[in-house]
Amino acid sequence: MLKNLFAALLALATAIAFAGVDVNKASQAELEAVKGIGPAAATKIMAERQKGSFKDWGDVMQRVGGIKQAKAVKLSDAGLTVNGESFKGAPSTKGDKPLKENKAAKSEAKAEPTLAKK
Repeated sequence: MLKNLFAALLALATAIAFAGVDVNKASQAELEAVKGIGPAAATKIMAERQKGSFKDWGDVMQRVGGIKQAKAVKLSDAGLTVNGESFKGAPSTKGDKPLKENKAAKSEAKAEPTLAKK
C-alpha cells in the first residue's frame, strides 16, 4: 500500500516537472526549476510581474533584462510559457543539429572521373 502511494506521488511529481511553468503564475522556486533560469533571473521576473502580468513573450523580452529571442527559445524548450503559450518567434533548435558533410565522401566525389563523350 505504501509502495503504491509512493509510486503515485512520484508519478505526480514527474508530471508536474514536465508540465509547462507559466511565467505569470509560477513561484520563485518553480521559475528557478526551469533550465536556464537562475535565482537572479527568477528575481527579475518576479519583480516585473509585481508591476503587472506579462502579456506575451514580447512583453517578457522587453521587461526582463537578459531575455532576448535566443534565450526565449531555450526557456520555452525547457517548459516556460507565457499565458500558456510557448515562444513562437523563432523555430526551436532543440534536437536539430546541422548535418556535417562527410569529408571522405566529398573528396571521393572530386576524384571520380567524368565519362568522356563518345
